[in-house]
Amino acid sequence: MDATEFDVKRLDHLGLVAGFCKEIGIADKINKKMPKQSHRSNISNGQLLVAMILNGLGFVSRTLHMYPEYFSDKPTERLLGEGILPEHINDDVMGRFLDALYEEGVSPLYEDIAESVVHYLGLACHSLNMDTTSFHQDGAYEQDIDAQCIQITRGYSRDHRPDLNQVILNLITENQAGIPLYMQACSGNSNDMEIFKKTVKSHLKSLKAAYNNTYLVGDAALYTEETVQALAEQKQLFITRVPQKLNEAKDILAKAPKVNWVELTNGYAGAWFESNYGGVPQRWLLVRSQQAKKRESHILDASISKTTERAIKSFKKLCRQEFACEIDAQKALAQWQTSEPFTLIHEAQIIRHEKRSKRGRPGASDKVVITSQIAGHIATSLCAKEEAENFKGLFILGTNDLNDALDMQFLLDEYKSQQAVERGFRFLKSPDFLASSLFLKKPERIEALLMIMTCSLMIYAALEHLIRRNLAQQNEFFPDMKKKPTQKPTAKWVFFCFQGVSVLIINAQDQVVTNVIDRQRIILNCLGKPYWEFYS
Repeated sequence: MDATEFDVKRLDHLGLVAGFCKEIGIADKINKKMPKQSHRSNISNGQLLVAMILNGLGFVSRTLHMYPEYFSDKPTERLLGEGILPEHINDDVMGRFLDALYEEGVSPLYEDIAESVVHYLGLACHSLNMDTTSFHQDGAYEQDIDAQCIQITRGYSRDHRPDLNQVILNLITENQAGIPLYMQACSGNSNDMEIFKKTVKSHLKSLKAAYNNTYLVGDAALYTEETVQALAEQKQLFITRVPQKLNEAKDILAKAPKVNWVELTNGYAGAWFESNYGGVPQRWLLVRSQQAKKRESHILDASISKTTERAIKSFKKLCRQEFACEIDAQKALAQWQTSEPFTLIHEAQIIRHEKRSKRGRPGASDKVVITSQIAGHIATSLCAKEEAENFKGLFILGTNDLNDALDMQFLLDEYKSQQAVERGFRFLKSPDFLASSLFLKKPERIEALLMIMTCSLMIYAALEHLIRRNLAQQNEFFPDMKKKPTQKPTAKWVFFCFQGVSVLIINAQDQVVTNVIDRQRIILNCLGKPYWEFYS
């Protein structure tokens, strides 16, 4: 009798990811747009996209040439389709796929997929949030200066790596589940204000037609005269942070100490003002945050402490200087005081000195040289510090929603939903994810990879929303990290809880899924039959 052969493949949480990809038909969508690369290819473009998403959400950082290694212990046929083996997912095939993605157009492809996800989940998309982040690029790269693709170059680095070339990713995200609806790769030296302006003019109308959103939410980069006017022309309501450098904003901030504040939740307070910035009638909400004030006051204290130390040294140096006349000394003292707003000079005086050209008994022909020096003592100005603290924890929100029923708390909450985009960026930049920096050498492939990274974020956010919604609807609970029941587990925790689920392959034919335990069954029962198919 022949010996029985066994092989074990790790399924873990990847069945959940593959199940959702199958539910929304992501592979079919890609295959319709992008037929198979060639008759020699064993895997379709749609399957390749799913494979890259599986890798991206596998929380094992791998560069492009390591794809076969990543899938070597995975049940690829179960996850991707019959006949798909790890060696079919190699760097040559993936490179051609990235090139094909770029040629097809990454942003339109992504929008098509995202729209199907939103409809599958039945999301309302009340508000859309827009923001950007940067990804630095390691090593040398191939760049055609005449190319139409993005330019990999240095610019303002959100990663605090101004020494490295980078690319910018612009996302528009719905605020209910945090699903990116629109993605755009931009050159590394792109300005946020310009990115937002172009996006509003070229893509906002189609997004509004697709999702019928009420508000567009953004940070201060969205608030420019031209962009505000463009939003008004498109009849798009917006909520955005008003730059404090605007003169009108400065005037309102100056009124903060005498404002009749309306108390809101969680330590916030607000006050309404009217504005006509850019010729667009608006309401501005001056917001005071106790938490932000406390945080910013600590920063101010540290800054003043450093400033005072520097001022002491600077003033001692100033006092050692000799001036030709009292007027010059007074001018220098005034200039110094202007440069040190948090410092007071006590007992300031100009001391007059007389010096003779020769030593010894003065003669009739000796010249007398008169010089002036500054003297005094310095201390921190408590009044200046108090005045500065009055402006801490303050910011202004602007909106063109003039409805009298508009509530301060609602406006603030809608703006704070901007955190959904920021959470997405933190996810993309996590060391556990596909890439916190980019290793590809061609800008076209980097642009395509950014689309795949965004797809991974989309699937992650959608699965998390689906799990939470279904748990609540079915009145089921999942144990959190402290083994307490919850209906709002993070997708990352759920994924972790699926570690150890394997596929036992007997004689290269029969397959048995092992190690499925009760907490995993809760999730699978919650998601339903399409997901159970990967675990049975």
